[in-house]
Amino acid sequence: MSVIFFMLLSSFLTSFSAFSIPVSIDITYLKLHKQHSPALSNIIKIASDSGYQGARLAIEDSNTTGKFLQQHFALTSFEFAKQQDLLARLKVEFSSGKTIFILDAPLPVLNEINLWAQNKNILLFNISEFSNNLRNNQCLNTILHTAPSHAMKSDALAQWLLYRRLNKVLLIRGEQPADIALAESFKRSAKRYGLKIISEKTWNFNTDLRRSAQQEIPLFTQTSKEYNVVYVADQTKDFAEYIPFNTYLPRPVVGSAGLEALSWHKVIEQWGAAQLQTRFNKLTNRHMNEIDFNGYLAVRSVAQAVHKTNSAVVKELTAYIKSDDFKLAAYKGRKLSFRSWNGQLRMPIALIQPHGLVSQSPQAGILHPITELDTLGFDQQESHCNAN
Repeated sequence: MSVIFFMLLSSFLTSFSAFSIPVSIDITYLKLHKQHSPALSNIIKIASDSGYQGARLAIEDSNTTGKFLQQHFALTSFEFAKQQDLLARLKVEFSSGKTIFILDAPLPVLNEINLWAQNKNILLFNISEFSNNLRNNQCLNTILHTAPSHAMKSDALAQWLLYRRLNKVLLIRGEQPADIALAESFKRSAKRYGLKIISEKTWNFNTDLRRSAQQEIPLFTQTSKEYNVVYVADQTKDFAEYIPFNTYLPRPVVGSAGLEALSWHKVIEQWGAAQLQTRFNKLTNRHMNEIDFNGYLAVRSVAQAVHKTNSAVVKELTAYIKSDDFKLAAYKGRKLSFRSWNGQLRMPIALIQPHGLVSQSPQAGILHPITELDTLGFDQQESHCNAN
């Protein structure tokens, strides 16, 4: 029966394509290589082609459907070591007629691009910057975010901690600005969901934890008040992976180690995700990470808009993507859409331990008058942004 169904579907799409106007979409991927400071831990290695490979797979998936509709998608990639080179290439590509860009770049670059892009017919996606400021204070009205914010991730964890009644938190953070931002985001979420931070400690050691974790960590995590969970804010995973199982009190660890909140991970298999993982592994010979997935979502958002509008006009595509009609199937169990006030893609957040999916937020029982997905991150009434 399934064979007959696909034959009929193929026949229908072929017939439909005869009446379709051919559409070609060129997407440009711009990546700025980030400088990473040396870390005490060398456990975590991030693929240098993260993000691009996800976008590349999305191009293949989009062309699979697009060939029946006479729609073709192409991806061009550029990588840079200097910010000014990326900005110069963006302007060159735009001058040559390119209007859709995927940005794998940090906050300062995105701010500058946003200023340049004002009043231009251009579609921009941020896939790797998680900063809360871009969704709440430094509002980028020209850029859509497929990368979830830190607030979405910390809210996802806080909901789970509330559900499991783990409400007394020891907070440990690094000294870097990114670590401080993570800690502040979690403190906001803790207040939002009624968690109590009983103590906050700053990790400022430079010892080799590969040899001394069993001595250093128990002493560092000893407090006068009892805690039932430890939250770690360590963006570069300098020390975070040594915290689990070494705390003074044997307690679960969440945040940058232990239980992590991610948009994607290799262990996700539900809702057709196993097939996506298989296609990605075959294409790249590695597992898909969350930056890959964010790149995948950016391309698929464009493709969904092209499929629905049968247009290559960026103004029409942007209007559709930002509209209430836009719904993106993305192997999450829910259709995704963009928030009108800050350009953030709504999505469930997976709570992952290194080898398994533990849960997915929003948690059951967390309610919202419009959509429970808006319990993750900055809701409209608390955001200072209005991207319309």
